[in-house]
Amino acid sequence: MIEIKGLAKKFGDFTAVDHLDLKIETGEFFGLLGPNGAGKTTTISMMSTVLLPTSGEILIDGQVLNRKASVQKRKLSVITQEYSMRQDMTMDEVMEYQGRLYRIPLRQIKERSGELLEFAGLGEFRKRTVRHLSGGMKRKLMICRALLIDPEILLLDEPTAGMDALSRRQMWNLLRKLNEKKMTIVLTTHYMEEAQALCDRVALINRGKLQKLDAPQALIDELGAFAVDITSDDGLVSRYFHDRSEAIEFLSGAGSQASFRATTLEDVFVECAGRKIS
Repeated sequence: MIEIKGLAKKFGDFTAVDHLDLKIETGEFFGLLGPNGAGKTTTISMMSTVLLPTSGEILIDGQVLNRKASVQKRKLSVITQEYSMRQDMTMDEVMEYQGRLYRIPLRQIKERSGELLEFAGLGEFRKRTVRHLSGGMKRKLMICRALLIDPEILLLDEPTAGMDALSRRQMWNLLRKLNEKKMTIVLTTHYMEEAQALCDRVALINRGKLQKLDAPQALIDELGAFAVDITSDDGLVSRYFHDRSEAIEFLSGAGSQASFRATTLEDVFVECAGRKIS
């Protein structure tokens, strides 16, 4: 279990994370959502101890996490937005280098690397250098590298950024398989359909503050499961309804520029944050 208590981070006069309180259950797939600058990456950076909190604390299984807590840190692996692998290394070399950093025996590195690369569908490309991998393959390799130390918690900061639709779906399937093995996953993403498809619960944060916390479908139902979009000279306006018949009745009188659809998590985000994700 991860407990975040009164977590705050300031950079000078700017407050990036403002007394955040969260509890993430063991084995949960948890999403951190919010607009650019909301504090998502800063929160992940504090969870990985890259940044230190200005105040508050993070506990893993009841123990405070800090840079000296080697046992707690070993339970975590983080995957950042940026590619952080040498371009001239092969997949095997990337995995071996990671294993040596953690003083894993070479035989164990090779066995575990083979299992992970096959699991991610990368086995046939293991001799290819990083510079010749697609963006999706690089992301998968970063996950394999993170899993080499057999963590209990995986922190993912926009893991599918820049991927095409097919690669993104392949990544979803990989993450689902990991979560089925009871791995705790904390995800930040700008793709609302990704959070809606993967996460057990999501936290919507804005300007460093928690605004909403619940299962994606519960947040959708709270807003209204049915939406009517109306296009006018002023742009697109959406109305939300809890009852399908009420939505259809409204649609029938809204004119030809109106359409009916199911509400999504992006609608919740737009209503909460006040602006769409760019």
